[in-house]
Amino acid sequence: MKANSFPEQETLEKASELPLLARTLEWAKVNSGSGNLDGLKTVAGMLADAFSVLPGDIQLLDPEPVDAVRADGRVDQIQRGQHLVASVRPEAAVRILLTGHMDTVFAVDHPFQQIVELESGLLNGPGLADMKGGISVMLGALQLLEQSDVASQIGYDVMINSDEEVGSGSSASLIKQLAKGKTAALTYEPALPDGTLAGERGGSGNFSIIFTGKSAHAGRNPDEGRNALIAAADMAVRLKALHREGLSVNPAKIDGGAPNNSVPDHAILRVNFRPKSLEDQAEAQAALDHLVADIAREHDLDTHCHGSFGRPPKPIDPQAQKLFGLVKQCGAELGLDINWRGTGGVCDGNNIAACGIPVVDTMGVRGGAIHSSDEFLIADSLIERTQLSALTIMRIAGKGGL
Repeated sequence: MKANSFPEQETLEKASELPLLARTLEWAKVNSGSGNLDGLKTVAGMLADAFSVLPGDIQLLDPEPVDAVRADGRVDQIQRGQHLVASVRPEAAVRILLTGHMDTVFAVDHPFQQIVELESGLLNGPGLADMKGGISVMLGALQLLEQSDVASQIGYDVMINSDEEVGSGSSASLIKQLAKGKTAALTYEPALPDGTLAGERGGSGNFSIIFTGKSAHAGRNPDEGRNALIAAADMAVRLKALHREGLSVNPAKIDGGAPNNSVPDHAILRVNFRPKSLEDQAEAQAALDHLVADIAREHDLDTHCHGSFGRPPKPIDPQAQKLFGLVKQCGAELGLDINWRGTGGVCDGNNIAACGIPVVDTMGVRGGAIHSSDEFLIADSLIERTQLSALTIMRIAGKGGL
């Protein structure tokens, strides 16, 4: 940072006294894959202890039920972990939302479980960048805020969910509830290695289409059967034909089938849509609805579509542009060149933006190769990004908003 360049400097310099790296490593040593309920419970407890240094209330909230279509067509519920929520100064006139996730993509039996130093300041480990390092940055920024002169001028809610990596199905309504009435939101997904932030994001929708046909003997009376596998394959080809600029369509998997001597009466097609805009999303939904009905009629069988667009597209509207501008300005005062660009990836920032709240959703550490065994964290970015977040929040507090 530049010497004596802005009034918050003395407070921000205290970031070097915080255990940013130590707690990141401690949290990352515990596997917290989205399906590892024991690991998630352990990490949730660790986070609750860590965030208890802040004033206000901390709760661990039970997840909402989440439905899933099994390979045999049954729709049942999936267990998810608890979500952490902290609330500080709920009476404040200016309030913001900070979000993160404690889950990772690495299952309890995944071989990627260890933390190693690749070179000085470059660490490889599960969840270091995505996003236990980001959670440490979030907490650090709030710790600095609470030591500042403007702390009393701003309130905030913190939400750290346990299911972001699998679509936030059990926390989506909680995000919507907490976003209500907020001035702005910050989410702690990792920035790119060079510090570039994610700007606009496309949306994402996941669907499971169940086909129920009629079984018959493949030799004696095949024409009396209704082949669910063929219907699913036909649907996959027609869906792929919808793929265009602004709408990615990925038929990903077909479950079902039968022995070679039987007409298969059951199949499930899994498909993902990535619309760039709300108009693209509406077009995709309409096309999907029509195709489901057309396939049922033409193949003379039953179809049922299960799923939704759980992550709406996230455009950069004027308020979001204003928040990005503030982050860029704060970065410049810290000697950082902050830029952003659009991405096809999705996160809880999509859900927050859909509530009409401006959000910057890559306020976490600099890192890369996330969702792979090559995931890495640039350790120096812990202090850098903590100071960036803290200064951004302080400026929102001092200005009474954006």
